[in-house]
Amino acid sequence: MPAFDRILWIVLDSVGIGEMPDAADYGDVGRDTLGHITRSRPLALPNLVRLGLANIRPLDHLAPATAPLGAYGKAATQSPGKDTTIGHWEMAGIWLDRAFPVYPNGFPAEIMEPFERAIGRKTLGNKPASGTEILKELGEEHMRTGRPIVYTSGDSVFQVAAHEEAIPIAELYRICEIARALLVGPHQVGRVIARPFLGTSAENFRRTERRHDYAVQPPRPMLLDVLEESKVPVLGIGKIYDIYDGRGVPESVRTKSNADGMEKITAALQSYPSGLIFANLVDFDMLYGHRKDVEGFARSLEEFDAGLGPLLAHLRKTDLLAITADHGCDPDPCSPSTDHSREYVPLLLYGPGARAGVSLGTRATQSDLGQTVAENFGGAIPHGTSFLSDLLLR
Repeated sequence: MPAFDRILWIVLDSVGIGEMPDAADYGDVGRDTLGHITRSRPLALPNLVRLGLANIRPLDHLAPATAPLGAYGKAATQSPGKDTTIGHWEMAGIWLDRAFPVYPNGFPAEIMEPFERAIGRKTLGNKPASGTEILKELGEEHMRTGRPIVYTSGDSVFQVAAHEEAIPIAELYRICEIARALLVGPHQVGRVIARPFLGTSAENFRRTERRHDYAVQPPRPMLLDVLEESKVPVLGIGKIYDIYDGRGVPESVRTKSNADGMEKITAALQSYPSGLIFANLVDFDMLYGHRKDVEGFARSLEEFDAGLGPLLAHLRKTDLLAITADHGCDPDPCSPSTDHSREYVPLLLYGPGARAGVSLGTRATQSDLGQTVAENFGGAIPHGTSFLSDLLLR
């Protein structure tokens, strides 16, 4: 029998907690997502604080809890890189020897020429760019010409933006499927992302919720394979299904925002009495980190905390809540970078029937959390050290 019948795992996308020792290798010295946000002004995060957030490390304007309700710590990333795929795969027990390729100068002709032939269209862009800024720059030309906008970032992504009235969603998805099939071998990027948008001009273009990610198939075995073999129910919320290319995620729901994600998480507690509810909340990254919006990021953390209170009240004695992140995305305006940042990720675990006030310290890998989940359900993954025994009442 599992120690906890149900585990609710929430990934706060990009909410890092300070640079890792190898940050210099990534140009990320001094980047500190939570540190810079909490330094900007006092934040109202009573629920995260009482779980132990400010006990992980000093954070301005947040006093450590005298008696934290949860277990707390932080985890490093062993795999090279600092993106969504790297972080989530490592959680599931996958360590990579090399990072997925990035394209700071855009994609070479050996990629773009066969891609344009296959989709029957020329393209616009082909450079690193902010997703909102490139719409302002090229959105109107795209609508005149019907040419999709191709762009990348500091991450290993091939992104295709198209207005839903210029290129229908089904066609945009087909274009991205072609890109995914072409991007193999040395050009195997972590994700191909469909970025649909609406609006009438550069002043009001906005990305819609019909984004779709096309990931690489994760190596076997990983956590979701292990749970599937053990017939543990798994529900993916947000982009979890896409990150793992659907493997081991038999049921999933998409989200429109963090608030929508929290609503779907709460609803899942009614329909999933056991197993794993695995959610990603992406607004921190998509709306605030990359756009260097410190105040927006701060408000979003407060909104999550406000929704966390009622969620905690729904937890049963046999439930375990795990809150973490996949990497950082420091919005500090003093840094020129708009990319993800190589940071530790926070670990907060709480259950009404779990031990309180446990310091998990600094974990060597994000796989430790995945190994803990695996052990709880009677399995094991290739990497990581479980801390399940530390969470059990004695």
